[in-house]
Amino acid sequence: MPASIRRRSPTPLCRRSLTVAAALALSGCIVAPAAAAPAAPTPSATVVGAGSIGLRLLDAPIAARDDPRARIYIVDRMAPGAVILRHIAVTNTTPSVAHVLLYGAAASLANGAFLGAAGHTVNELSSWTSVQPGVLTVPAGGQAIAMVSLAIPRTASPGERYGVVWAQVTSASRPNGGVVQVSRVGVRMYVSVGSGGAPAANFVIASLTAERTADGRPIVVAAVRNTGGRALDMSGSLRLSGGPGGLGAGPFPAALGTTLAIGDTEPVAIALDKQLPAGPWNVEITLRSGLVEHQARATLTFPATGAAQAVPITPPRGHWLLPLLTGFAGLSLLALVLRGAIARRRRHDGRPSCQGPRHAAPSSA
Repeated sequence: MPASIRRRSPTPLCRRSLTVAAALALSGCIVAPAAAAPAAPTPSATVVGAGSIGLRLLDAPIAARDDPRARIYIVDRMAPGAVILRHIAVTNTTPSVAHVLLYGAAASLANGAFLGAAGHTVNELSSWTSVQPGVLTVPAGGQAIAMVSLAIPRTASPGERYGVVWAQVTSASRPNGGVVQVSRVGVRMYVSVGSGGAPAANFVIASLTAERTADGRPIVVAAVRNTGGRALDMSGSLRLSGGPGGLGAGPFPAALGTTLAIGDTEPVAIALDKQLPAGPWNVEITLRSGLVEHQARATLTFPATGAAQAVPITPPRGHWLLPLLTGFAGLSLLALVLRGAIARRRRHDGRPSCQGPRHAAPSSA
């Protein structure tokens, strides 16, 4: 067996089939009330016949240019009474003209997933959202632009809301009453309402568990708890080292799609290569949401079937040293400031300072 096994699992699709022959995708790029910069071209598309209808944002906030999550979704902090305007591009790669309906609708977080509501379901955030024009005629092989407006009422209460901006196409009605296809592609919205800065985002990796699927594939499941004030979209990777015969493997990407509501704990699964021996392995996992990133390490052995016992993650040895040193540095700085203040006060009063005796200059004979 090679000393290093490197194999990436298949990239997950941004689509979900609906029972009424509809395709759903939730992706896009962030916009915000600050000055905007061009967004990275991260399109989201839904298949329609021989082509697809795509949707992406054309603006991104300059303040969040380094935040990968903020380049994908509408992740914003807005004060009551605030309004933002952003632009979206709808692309059409089908051989026919597409008439695309654009609108905002409700969304929710449940069981580690971001769920767009059915149809035109309304919630607070969607009622504050409008898209102009509401219908776009997009030529075959072309694109058209629309504007999204978010207007927060002055009476809005603090808290984070979730919604989605949909681009929807509907197949023509059939004379014999055949099935009508509805396809939608959307951009997620995470909007925190309140004055001042946005609540801090954070999470902890509580434990790691080695498991094996029914088809024999080893997986590592990280239990992740959202300890911050914003919803999180998890991504990351895992590396293995110190395996049998000194083997190492990875990186293996985390399965995308895990969204953690505030205060929730959800599993983030990372599928590995079937050829990996059982172990033991030194496991190092790196997870992130936006600019927040944490690592965890554990020694795991994959069971023949099912799941092994979860391994709790504890802070690394010596984790108490940083707060201690920080506190000591703070006290030292405070002592220097007080010493300087006392010295200045004594000079002002004509009294000798605490800096020690001064030698008088020699007098001339």
